[in-house]
Amino acid sequence: MNIFRLVVLLFQFLTIISVAVAQAPSPTPPLLQPDDRLKVDVLLVVAHPDDETGVVPYLVQLIDQHKHVAVIYTTHGEAGHNNMGPERAQSLGAVREMELRHALESVGINNVWFLSGKDTPSQNVLQSLANWRHGEVQEELVRMVRLTRPEVILTWMPGFFVGENHGDHQAAGVLATEAFDMAGDPAVFPAQLAGPAKVNETLLDGLQPWQPKKLYYFPDAADDIFKNTGPTYQTNGTSRALKIPYWRAGFETFKYHLTQYRSFIDGLKKMDEKQVAEQEKNWGGEGSFTLGKSLVPGSITGDVFEGITPARIAFAPAAREPYEKPAALSVELGGPWGFYEKFLRAHGLMRLPKAATPEISIKRGATLLIPLDLHNSGSAAKSVSISVTAPDGWTTQSGAGSLALDAQSDYFWQVSLEAPKGETKLPQEIQVRAESEGKTLATIKLSVRLRNGGLPQN
Repeated sequence: MNIFRLVVLLFQFLTIISVAVAQAPSPTPPLLQPDDRLKVDVLLVVAHPDDETGVVPYLVQLIDQHKHVAVIYTTHGEAGHNNMGPERAQSLGAVREMELRHALESVGINNVWFLSGKDTPSQNVLQSLANWRHGEVQEELVRMVRLTRPEVILTWMPGFFVGENHGDHQAAGVLATEAFDMAGDPAVFPAQLAGPAKVNETLLDGLQPWQPKKLYYFPDAADDIFKNTGPTYQTNGTSRALKIPYWRAGFETFKYHLTQYRSFIDGLKKMDEKQVAEQEKNWGGEGSFTLGKSLVPGSITGDVFEGITPARIAFAPAAREPYEKPAALSVELGGPWGFYEKFLRAHGLMRLPKAATPEISIKRGATLLIPLDLHNSGSAAKSVSISVTAPDGWTTQSGAGSLALDAQSDYFWQVSLEAPKGETKLPQEIQVRAESEGKTLATIKLSVRLRNGGLPQN
């Protein structure tokens, strides 16, 4: 056989091999599973850097129990003052994010995310939701619930109570509740659940629906109405990982928030160990939560993880309660108070604690706004008279008088009063009465506490 013939045979052999290889089925790639680095047992949803301080003792206990914890902040806290330098607005938000990440890293929490909500200093949850562009931040939070797949969500109480009562705190609780009820629904934000259509995908997330099992709240106001509404925990034990009492973990992380509390923190840092130990009376004690929802067996005051197993559960739509239909001619308290009446019904939360009388705290001498919703579903126009009864020292600025309501119409109205500037007995009760044709339509009571400072109403 000559060399030419040998080359031809070799070429034919290689051709047969290459065709066979080309026709052989390619190996099936393995199915990708959700990233386990992101899976958490508890997801804390709060509004601002420093909001975590009160629950850090509990989070550290979870870490000692080998639980995985992540925290989501809906804003960067950029609307505040700066005690460390000239940085303000978005730059201040970036600084506070840095402070917060160092604070949580010091106790072993590394998975921290920030959403795009804007810091909104008022007591009105509706102001916060509007400034956050509610739907946009809601989509972000649902995405994060699907990404982190928490067994439990822990968040601020969505309600209006006398206390610090920050509207952003309330809004974080509202969005967390909505995310609890939405993240498991495959019809909600479906692009998040669609598989990637191309290699360099930028629109479809490839996530899966996720239904958390429990939802717990904590208030930013101290009130007996929250007692026995959920589990309690102690803060005087010692952390195995940190070698300090649990209450002190919160104390130590607080020291990182220098842009907000520099002078106070400087005083804390000068304390000797005996003085620090004495701080347990301020930073320690019993902590508690309020059970919002549970989709697993258990008791109201049982442990947070009572009834929770590793098994994934199916989507559970919110157990809505029907809205109360107003009378044909009616006047109701509106604004955040009216919103919460509808919100709690929409999410099956009517058993949550509520103030006996709608309440608010404002600065002495400030203007109090009382929003009203007016309805006339009848076939004829009606006249409604609004009157105000207030303690001595209050001045009605606007909103009292006679109003003409067209047939088949709804209106927004607002009563404005000036609060006394001096010392007053607390709380003060304001009454707004609505009448028509000699009959009382509604007597709306508002309990108002006056203080020297605090957040504006709106």
